[in-house]
Amino acid sequence: MADNSTLVSEAGRSLLADSSVLDSKITETSKENVLPGSVLHVEEEMPQIETRVVLVQEAGRREELMKALEEIKVPYVKTDTVEELGDFDSPEFETVFVVSEFQDSLFNNLCKADCRVIGPPVVLHCAQKGEPLPFSCRPLYCTSMLNLVLCFTGFRKKEELVKLVTLAHHMGGTIRKDFCSKVTYLVANSTRGDKFRVAVSLGKPIVKPEWIYKAWEKRNEIDFCAADVDFRNQFKIPPFQDCMLSFLGFSDDEKANMEEMTEMQGGHYLPVGDERCTHLVVEENTVKDLPFEPLKKLYVVKQEWFWGSIQMDARAGESMYLFEKSDSPGLKKSVSLLSLSTPNSNRKRRRLKETLAQLTRETDMSPFPPRKRPSAEHSLSLGSLLDISNTPESSTASGETPKSCARPSKNSTPLPVKQSARWQVAKELYQTESNYVDILTTIIQLFQVPLEKEGQLGGPILAQEEIKTIFGSIPDILDVHTKIKEDLEDLMINWTESNSIGGIILKYSKDLLKTYPPFVNFFEMSKETITRCEKQKPRFHAFLKINQAKPECGRQSLAELLIRPVQRLPSVALLLNDIKKHTAEENPDKITLERAIESLKEVMTHINEDKRKTEAQRQFFDVVYEVDGCPANLLSSHRSLVQRLETIALSDDLCDRGEQVTLFLFNDCLEIARKRHKVIGAFKSPHSHTRPPASLKHVVLMPLSQIKKVLDIRETEDCHKAFALVVRPPTELNNKLLSFQMTTEEPPKEDWLKMLCRQVANTICKADAENLIYTADPDSVEVNTKDMDSTLSRASRAIKKTSKKVTRAFSFSKTPKRALRRALMSHSATEGRSPSSAHESYVGSRLTSTSSLAGISSPSLVSLPSMLEKRSHTLSRSTTHLI
Repeated sequence: MADNSTLVSEAGRSLLADSSVLDSKITETSKENVLPGSVLHVEEEMPQIETRVVLVQEAGRREELMKALEEIKVPYVKTDTVEELGDFDSPEFETVFVVSEFQDSLFNNLCKADCRVIGPPVVLHCAQKGEPLPFSCRPLYCTSMLNLVLCFTGFRKKEELVKLVTLAHHMGGTIRKDFCSKVTYLVANSTRGDKFRVAVSLGKPIVKPEWIYKAWEKRNEIDFCAADVDFRNQFKIPPFQDCMLSFLGFSDDEKANMEEMTEMQGGHYLPVGDERCTHLVVEENTVKDLPFEPLKKLYVVKQEWFWGSIQMDARAGESMYLFEKSDSPGLKKSVSLLSLSTPNSNRKRRRLKETLAQLTRETDMSPFPPRKRPSAEHSLSLGSLLDISNTPESSTASGETPKSCARPSKNSTPLPVKQSARWQVAKELYQTESNYVDILTTIIQLFQVPLEKEGQLGGPILAQEEIKTIFGSIPDILDVHTKIKEDLEDLMINWTESNSIGGIILKYSKDLLKTYPPFVNFFEMSKETITRCEKQKPRFHAFLKINQAKPECGRQSLAELLIRPVQRLPSVALLLNDIKKHTAEENPDKITLERAIESLKEVMTHINEDKRKTEAQRQFFDVVYEVDGCPANLLSSHRSLVQRLETIALSDDLCDRGEQVTLFLFNDCLEIARKRHKVIGAFKSPHSHTRPPASLKHVVLMPLSQIKKVLDIRETEDCHKAFALVVRPPTELNNKLLSFQMTTEEPPKEDWLKMLCRQVANTICKADAENLIYTADPDSVEVNTKDMDSTLSRASRAIKKTSKKVTRAFSFSKTPKRALRRALMSHSATEGRSPSSAHESYVGSRLTSTSSLAGISSPSLVSLPSMLEKRSHTLSRSTTHLI
């Protein structure tokens, strides 16, 4: 890495790559000239000099430049050769040259003469902002890097660094040699060096050199800013750039995942022992010693370094995460202290025994159960709800010595002279409540608070909407159970058999009813959000890996911790039942416990009912988003989705025969939708969640009261899984026959028809739902499913659709009636005739000009009315016979 202090440009002028003093003076002078209302101290010493702009060559032929200079009231002249102006150092005015090219000989000559040179984007930017032209002793082409302070590191070629510094100056950037707090961007060609480490610790953006090159390509865009986050993120330095990683001690799945993440973050992975490797990532819980002697240049780090680098989106410092081998001095000292082959072995055995006893007590205090096998982690058994087997007498999240060892307090439970069965179960209730509070505290402090923290390195890990979806009402639940725990502590400290345990639960039953349903109902959505974000956002995946490996989590995942509120209320109900069994009949707490148990059951019943309503609402919205043009009145508080059925239309009344039709059966209506022929674009919500495009098109929303009969069509060789509905819309005098063929095996046709008839009977207040089902032969209603899947049938349907499009294209009635009526009214007003006469005249002239086209006979168009009339007559006769 070379940090060059002085660079020489092509013009021969000294170009300071890290000129902090000169750049600071330029910045201060620029601020004095740009900012309105600032006091110009220079005016007190010397008279103000008028600024004159010279538009050179191509710049003088651009109208927008001349218009912009007139807006900011700056005089200008146009010239093709600079020599025409004579002396540039006139005391009457200061000359500013506007040049379109910053690389030709004209530009170099102006730089040699130490003239002020700006580019056209600077003039246009000042006119847009209403600001005067900025002062800069360096050529300034645009302002896309204005107020940006850059520092460079890792560049070995002087020519490349000169070019980058020059371009940054041309865009208004300021360069610093040493990295300090004023630096806003580090342009790095390597991830090594002190500047890189300081930038990471301060959270400064670190970008590739391509950031400057790409910004220069956009130099003519007036509103472009190189500091734009989306643009900058395209050129950020990935955490593992220039790194060769190997992984030791991980399972095959973990290793494959980490290798995939390595490549995603700009690095490469190699087998363990490869001399090209720069970092060996070790699983410190399984690896106690290295299989080889590492080279001096090899960093042997813990896995926390790997995930920490991904989380903060920058390569973390290795010194904090170095792996210590088992033969390290610290470990040797600890092993020697445990050695029993000394003259004082008895005393050391006693000391070791006391140490192990203390460790055992500390282990018992952990609020987390032992790590279970994967098959048991996700199962919800009755025993897993209580976690009784390893609950502590007092829970300390910090791992300090329990206060019960010193003196009784709220965190200690004094032992009574005689431990009754009621006291034992009450103690168990308190222990599990204490563990539960500690788990909720861990969720908030270890996961929620860091995710919500402002000023995170690399920017926010998750959006606020995602954080709210994951954690929901966990803070409110913690507040309620903290109060319950405190009351239980007081009860256990001042224990008597007549203490009311049920009264504590009754006291907070309303709070439980308020806080639990929002979380439990959306728990599945919370898990889905965790899974989705973990797959789509590597930084969140790394964040979970780091925190789930901490002892506070007990090596449990966030989803496993979040399931505890779902399990807690059933667990408390079982414990209260157990306490009730060991409570004497004459104890006043007996009745209070019964009331407390009933209150918990009411809370859980309310949760289940609320969850059912929530699921029904989600189904409603799924239908609305899936069906394009779905009526708004479908959404109703009393309506629920009963069944969805995929079918094929066998009649032409609602849509073309053979089209795929989806039936949504609700408790009081039937939504009929067909498959869209052309899917529209995806809908993007305000929170940037892309919703799938609507795949169905609304046909009709039919109240179930319009269904008069349900026809179960017999199975024949030419007819399979078909049924029909005899309906009478309120605007029709005759019945209509709607026939369909089921395309799915579930539900069976018999179950579907019974389900449909039951909902129809409930709607029209009839008890005999089965009397609505009639059996019919396929021939009597002219239903046939034989040709539905044939190639000829599909071709016929395609031809029919094409024919409709052609007919619509040559239609003479495409003009909306309202617009046509308005045009006729205005025409009649100008001519002084009545609307009717004007209409006749207009239509007559319109039809006269197209008489030749209208006179052509089309077999399809001529036969279509007769076919429809014949079909309508046949269906009317059939349905009349059935009714």
